Amino acid sequence: MYKNYGLFIDGGWVRTDAAIEVISPVTGEPLAEAPSASASDTAAALDAAAAALPRLHAMGGFGRADALHRAADEMLRRADEAAHMISSETGKPIAQSGREWMLACDQFRWYAEEARRIYGRIVESRVPGGRFEVSREPVGVVAAFTAWNFPAALPARKLAPALAAGCPVVLRPSQQTPGVAMVMHDCLRTSGLPNGSVNLVVGTTDNTYVPIMADKRVRKVSLTGSTRVGQQMIRDAAATVKKVSMELGGNAPLIIYEDADLEKALDLAVPTKFANCGQVCVTPDRFFVHDSLHDAFVASFVARARQIRLGDGLSPDVGMGPLISAHRRSEVEAVVADAVKAGARLVQGGRRPAGLNEGFFFEPTVLTEVTDTMKVFCEENFGPIAAITRFSSEEEVLERANASEMGLSAYAFTRSPERARRTAAALKSGMVGINSFALAASEVPFGGTNHSGMGREGGSEGIADYLDTKLAHIVF
Repeated sequence: MYKNYGLFIDGGWVRTDAAIEVISPVTGEPLAEAPSASASDTAAALDAAAAALPRLHAMGGFGRADALHRAADEMLRRADEAAHMISSETGKPIAQSGREWMLACDQFRWYAEEARRIYGRIVESRVPGGRFEVSREPVGVVAAFTAWNFPAALPARKLAPALAAGCPVVLRPSQQTPGVAMVMHDCLRTSGLPNGSVNLVVGTTDNTYVPIMADKRVRKVSLTGSTRVGQQMIRDAAATVKKVSMELGGNAPLIIYEDADLEKALDLAVPTKFANCGQVCVTPDRFFVHDSLHDAFVASFVARARQIRLGDGLSPDVGMGPLISAHRRSEVEAVVADAVKAGARLVQGGRRPAGLNEGFFFEPTVLTEVTDTMKVFCEENFGPIAAITRFSSEEEVLERANASEMGLSAYAFTRSPERARRTAAALKSGMVGINSFALAASEVPFGGTNHSGMGREGGSEGIADYLDTKLAHIVF
C-alpha cells in the first residue's frame, strides 16, 4: 500500500528500516506498514527545508502560483486513488473521501492565486525626500502537524498557504493515516517546486516532534489536533519563540428555534452529525431544541439515524463507517455510559452494532433528557452521539450555548432574519452557521476562539500567518 512511497525528503522518497503498523478501522487488522522516521531523518528534512527557503522565495509569487496549479492538476488526475486511500485508512464512506480530496485540491487552487496577491504598500514619510515601504516576506521554515480525521483536507490547509507565501514545510501527519499525505506529496513532487520545499516525516514523538520543535530554523508551527496537544505545543514553541497557529477541539451548539424549518433542519443535521462517524471537530455536539419542536425533532431524528447503513466505507451504499480505533470506541462507550448513569435517556444506538464484529463500529446514538453538566454536554464527544436538550427562550439558550470553553463552531435554525443576525452576533464562536452547516471553504477563514485555537486557515486571512511584515524607511 505504501511501497511506492516512504518519507519524502529533499524532493525524493526515502525508505527506512523502521516501520509503523497502520490498522484498518474496518477490520481491526493491520492494513500495511508505513516507514517510520528516525531523528536523523527528521534532521535531514529540516536541513532540506532550510536550504530550500531562498530558492522558494526567489521563485516569486507568480512562479509559486504556477507550481501550485500544476500540483492541483495532478491531484485531480489521481482523485480516485486518493479517495480510496482515505477510505482505506479512515473507514469513512468513499463519497465523503472524494469530497475531501476535492476540498484539498481547491486549497491549492485558491492559494495559487493568493500567491499572486502578496501586496505591500507605500506610506508617505514626514521626512523630506523619504518614504515608508511596507513589504511582506515568508516567515521561514514551517512545521505542520495534522490529525487523522481529515487526512487530506488538513495537510492541504497548511501546505497550500505556506508554499504560496514562500515557506518550505516539514509535515508530520498522523501515524494512523500516513498514506494520504504521501499521495499529496507525490503530486507536489511533479509541480516544479524546488527540492526541499515540501518534506514528509512519519514517526514517533521523540523522532519527529521533539527535534522539530527544538530547531531554531523552524519559525512557524501549525497544528490541527486536541486542545491538550495545542497547550503543550504553545509551551514548547515558547523556547525558540516560534509563531503558532492551531485549530483545536470543538463542542458546537446547535439551536433549533421554534420558528425553524424542521424538515430542513433534520435533512441537514442528521448527515452532518454522523459524517465521518461523528469524528469532526465542527460537528454539532450539543442539540438545543425548543420545547414546541422537541418531541417531533427527536422522533424524526431517531427514525433517520436508524436508516443509516454501517459498514466498510469502500462500499458505495454505506452511510457511516467505523470509529478510527478501539481506543476511540472505548472512549465513546464511556461517554454514553456516563450520560445514562447521570440520568440521560438513551433512545437510539449506544452500542456496537450486531453483525459487525470486526473493526471499530458504533451505532448512531441519540441521547435525550441531557443536562448541561453531563460530560457528554461539557466536553467534545468526537463520536456519533447527538445529545439533545430542551430550551424555552432565546435568552436562555444563548447563555447556555455560550457556557463552554470551546469556540470553534455554532449553528442555529430560524426563519427570522432578525433572530439570525442576533444569534450570529451573540454566539461566542469563530464560525457560525445559520440554517447551514457549510463552513469549510477555501475562500473563507476557518478557525476558532478560546480553547478551540488561534489563527485562521482559508481565505485571504489564511496566508497571513505565513508572512512577516517588514518596514523600510528610505530617505534620499
